[in-house]
Amino acid sequence: MRGGSGGQMISIYPEELSFEVELEKPSSCNIKVVNNTEHHVAFKVKTTSPKKYFVRPNASVVQPWDSCTVTVTLQAQKELPPDMQCKDKFLIQSAKVPPTSHIDEIPKDTFNKEVEKVIEDLKLRVVYIPRSENGHANPEEESGRTSDVKLPNSYLLFQIFSCTFFDCLYYMICFFVPQMLKNEVSNIC
Repeated sequence: MRGGSGGQMISIYPEELSFEVELEKPSSCNIKVVNNTEHHVAFKVKTTSPKKYFVRPNASVVQPWDSCTVTVTLQAQKELPPDMQCKDKFLIQSAKVPPTSHIDEIPKDTFNKEVEKVIEDLKLRVVYIPRSENGHANPEEESGRTSDVKLPNSYLLFQIFSCTFFDCLYYMICFFVPQMLKNEVSNIC
């Protein structure tokens, strides 16, 4: 179980990484790592294709009951994969750590499975969304739903389950307002 806590130390929202892919342009998406415990939890992000992705932060410590946003950037691609299928995967490992607020202060063997520690693994798959001719992803073609505001896959789930008030306000300002303004401008022209 990725989204809900289900006894896991961390939850990840959304449950897959969706990238709007356009040739020779980078694409980014955010994931939220939520600490479901009363302990400090360290996490580390790994991928099957480390040269294709830039992850920041790629490791961190999350305070009890808090969360951390991780930005994953797909580097500019010179060619698109056949049928826009992606076999890349991400692994997020987590482990309880002593109360500390910085990743540099945790023991070096924190994510070493040979040491007798509980390390949880969460796997995320990668989905490529093609950009349409107007430069925007077209999730309506895949999902069959229509809307004036275009949302990446799993975005609504991310919004509903992982937002604090300020997160929601930030996403509204950064995502919905520009989309609404753009729709208004296109209706005028």
